[in-house]
Amino acid sequence: MAVYALTGFSLVSLLSFGYLSWDWMKPSLVADVATDPMEKPLPPTFTRPPHIIFILTDDQGYHDIGYHGSDIQTPTLDRLAAEGVKLENYYIQPICTPSRSQLITGRYQIHTGLQHSIIRPRQPNCLPLDQVTLPQKLQEAGYSTHMVGKWHLGFYKKECLPTRRGFDTFLGSLTGNVDYYTYDNCDGPGVCGYDLHEGEDVAWDQSGKYSTFLYAQRVSKILASHSPKEPIFIYVAFQAVHTPLQSPKEYIYRYRSMGNVARRKYAAMVTCMDEAVKNITWALKKYGYYDNSVIVFSTDNGGQTFSGGSNWPLRGRKGTYWEGGVRGIGFVHSPLIKRKRRTSWALVHITDWYPTLVSLARGNLSNVQGLDGYDVWPAISEGKESPRTEILHNIDPLYNHAKYGSLEYGFGIWNTAVQASIRVGEWKLLTGDPGYSDWIPPQTLTNFPGSWWNLERLTDGLRKSMWLFNITADPYERYDLSEQRPDVVRTLLMRLVHYNRTAIPVRYPAENPRAHPDFNGGAWGPWASEDDGEEWEGSREPLKSRNKKKKCKICKLRSFFRKLNTRLMSNRI
Repeated sequence: MAVYALTGFSLVSLLSFGYLSWDWMKPSLVADVATDPMEKPLPPTFTRPPHIIFILTDDQGYHDIGYHGSDIQTPTLDRLAAEGVKLENYYIQPICTPSRSQLITGRYQIHTGLQHSIIRPRQPNCLPLDQVTLPQKLQEAGYSTHMVGKWHLGFYKKECLPTRRGFDTFLGSLTGNVDYYTYDNCDGPGVCGYDLHEGEDVAWDQSGKYSTFLYAQRVSKILASHSPKEPIFIYVAFQAVHTPLQSPKEYIYRYRSMGNVARRKYAAMVTCMDEAVKNITWALKKYGYYDNSVIVFSTDNGGQTFSGGSNWPLRGRKGTYWEGGVRGIGFVHSPLIKRKRRTSWALVHITDWYPTLVSLARGNLSNVQGLDGYDVWPAISEGKESPRTEILHNIDPLYNHAKYGSLEYGFGIWNTAVQASIRVGEWKLLTGDPGYSDWIPPQTLTNFPGSWWNLERLTDGLRKSMWLFNITADPYERYDLSEQRPDVVRTLLMRLVHYNRTAIPVRYPAENPRAHPDFNGGAWGPWASEDDGEEWEGSREPLKSRNKKKKCKICKLRSFFRKLNTRLMSNRI
């Protein structure tokens, strides 16, 4: 009772400050042009497969776009969304690699073995090589395919690189985060290397160019050199607005009145990215692609509140399974949409883009088995009901088990110590440790007063291992109904059991010292030869080699690299 009273008081206080002035049911602050329900729009003429531009931003918070009431200026994104279809029931994953893997494969991460954490630079791991990727399917349909930006799906072998996974060209970084100017990335003290690649080569000559500008310029160059008569797919995975917080000074100056320094830099990066999207859109029109194009915009996970991001009024942040971690910004802009200028509440997940875009491209999905995504184009373009009724957010057996979880607490159906989350219809269930469960208002002040959200987390969250919410009625996840609706809890637990039976072993191998950039000319890149077998198979630990002689050589090689790495580290210190 004390917790609810405190929470209620805090909400009233925030209302007095205007923090809850944004209407959830009317999220757009840009007026939507109403469509006459009696008007029958003329269908677009699909004389040719459409050009597809997929834009993915990194760590952009749910609140960090103009039409969600943000203090950050995003005029281009606001206009594109207002003229297209805003997806306000759109879900992604809470961290980088899982979202990207599900976009590229159309499969939940439990079906690719990537259900735990991210792929780290020194891990001998990548998107499973037996997966047929989205760009590969588009290539089959006659598309020219290009990727610009952040890969983060593994690179320990050349077979893992974007140009081996369906992209004709690639300019970008292979790891999770790099300096926006120097493209250096450190994976621990002294383990640093350069990470900007052109195709399969290191792009040393591009150092010093701000990545957001560089990537937008590359997209324009691709469009200028290609014929609009031939279909093209461009995957633009901006590094922005992931840390480090770096932006050209002229963009920071616009937000000089912001007291929160991290928020000021972050806002500058978002606006800079917005202008990059403007330049891409302009290039589509200039070179004759626009009238037959589909632009998809998506974030990859929730915003990191420690680094200036905001998911207000949602609960949680990047890395959590609360709505603030998994509900994404998404919209589609295209002259080919039949019912434009509206907001869609159709349930959409990032896995849905695979079958949706392949179908738009007139590709063949009959030979692709086991997709978890659905073709949601009719829901987006025509306003029809979404074929999706549930989402498995994830099941991660390796994540730290919740202290108060047990099989008994899960009615003998599910061990609630295991981190998992699922949505079925309007209901959402979380088990285990879902992650930091706060509600953080927009960080416009230098030091926001009060920590009422932490009090609820400390008195409630740490002693629980299962939550149930009616997301339709309670999108902020304030009212846990797990005790009031055990019938619903049981139903959703059974769905978790169903999905868990289809999961493949987790791929999360130990780091390999051979990955050190010092052994690769100072740059991050593939280090395993094509003859090297995979060192993992469903566990954290490397598998024992069946070939004792080969195993001995590998062990000696590893020992040598460890000693050499230790000497290098000691010399640097």
